[in-house]
Amino acid sequence: MNHPKLIQGGMGAGVSNWFLAKAVSKMGQLGVVSGTALDSVLARRLQLGDPEGHLRRALDHFPIREIAQRVYDTYFIPNGKADHESFKRIPMYSLTPSRQLQELTVLANFVEVFLSKEGHDGIVGINYLEKIQMPNLASIYGAMLAGVDYVLMGAGIPREIPGILDQYVNHEEVELRVSVNDADKDDQYKMLFNPAQIIGKIPYALKRPQFLAIISSNTLAISLKRKSTGQVNGFVIEGPTAGGHNAPPRGALQLNALGEPIWGEKDIVDLEKIKELELPFWLAGSFGDPKRIEQAFEQGADGVQIGTPFAFCEESGLDDEIKSKVLKKILTNEARVLSDAKASPTGFPFKVLQLEDSISNPSVYEKRTRICDLGYLRTAFKNENGRVEYRCPSEPVKNFLRKSGKLEETEGRKCLCNSLLANIGLAQLQRSGYLEKPLVTSGQELNFLTRFLQNGKLSYTAADVIQALIPQFELAEACV
Repeated sequence: MNHPKLIQGGMGAGVSNWFLAKAVSKMGQLGVVSGTALDSVLARRLQLGDPEGHLRRALDHFPIREIAQRVYDTYFIPNGKADHESFKRIPMYSLTPSRQLQELTVLANFVEVFLSKEGHDGIVGINYLEKIQMPNLASIYGAMLAGVDYVLMGAGIPREIPGILDQYVNHEEVELRVSVNDADKDDQYKMLFNPAQIIGKIPYALKRPQFLAIISSNTLAISLKRKSTGQVNGFVIEGPTAGGHNAPPRGALQLNALGEPIWGEKDIVDLEKIKELELPFWLAGSFGDPKRIEQAFEQGADGVQIGTPFAFCEESGLDDEIKSKVLKKILTNEARVLSDAKASPTGFPFKVLQLEDSISNPSVYEKRTRICDLGYLRTAFKNENGRVEYRCPSEPVKNFLRKSGKLEETEGRKCLCNSLLANIGLAQLQRSGYLEKPLVTSGQELNFLTRFLQNGKLSYTAADVIQALIPQFELAEACV
């Protein structure tokens, strides 16, 4: 199989949207949509009135009309909600999600992939986080209904996902083991998804997408190839300069003077051992530069994954005002990215772009009243009575402590769920009157973007990025 040379990274919640993925795919590369929180993204977009009609067009192509109609009736607001109104919230996921929530999740993933593949023959992928386990079964099925070509997954050990892809080809019932903190050794917790029960019978087989695991260690790559329930088709090897969540440093955590984790030699992936696995691999983390791409090919990579240059292009879902502010900072050499060891409720380091009016600014962060009303990053735990509950280090501290959480786990934690939606113009107006603020992530290297910002220009396209990099791919092919 001919794999793409360039993978556009799956970023944020809705930053890598269908519009961006489509633009990249039409140029012969792998456009990737973010699968994070797509149920909330669809519900809120519908509440804004879907002014261009794209969502409604995708809903019309969903194979079970009754489900599309139910979601439409529940969330669509003609002409959009008023600015002083809050978004209608969707339910939070649990080990036993309602049928309504699963239908919404399947439909949301279908819509995003359908729109990204519409009108061209390019390939499209979708990116998920293994750490956000509970929506993944419904999400993946929805993406496969729309014919997704690649599924990418990081932030964990996704051994069961390849086998689930195999089972979904024939719409089989699947199960996924779910991590539950404080559980006993012999406890087993699973989520089930039966397509026939939740969606209805689909009379045709689905295409099995290629599965790429996003990893940061040789050990994990070897384990996934040997122990996964189905075939792993390749790896994206992500370095610590990449945006979003990063793998924690191996060994004892050490911080620099800014409070950032320090990665060392133990965190460098041995590419010779990766090559021994005889699977395609792509390198990620500061590869938005022609020289770095050339180095990747020289090291035996099949290509690179690039995120940050696409995050701030015209087609991305990032709010236009945020893009403008960031690009101005890049031009004046004021853009700063911090590897925050505490921000994410996951406990993974998280790259945070420093902006005055985001919750990366301590004075802005302190004005926010803690609330957990989306719950994508909350974790399940077994309470003293043997029941499963859910907690998040970013929720109100007293609630977290009541749920047997530790005080130190709450320090510095940010509500990524609400902030990531604020990044794309879907900020919730809380009942207190507080409008959720953004928290923007980015890769460490931003200098590459200056080549697109000449003569006072403050915008560029996905095509500009690809055209600046494509010659490197042609050079690499000529050298083979």
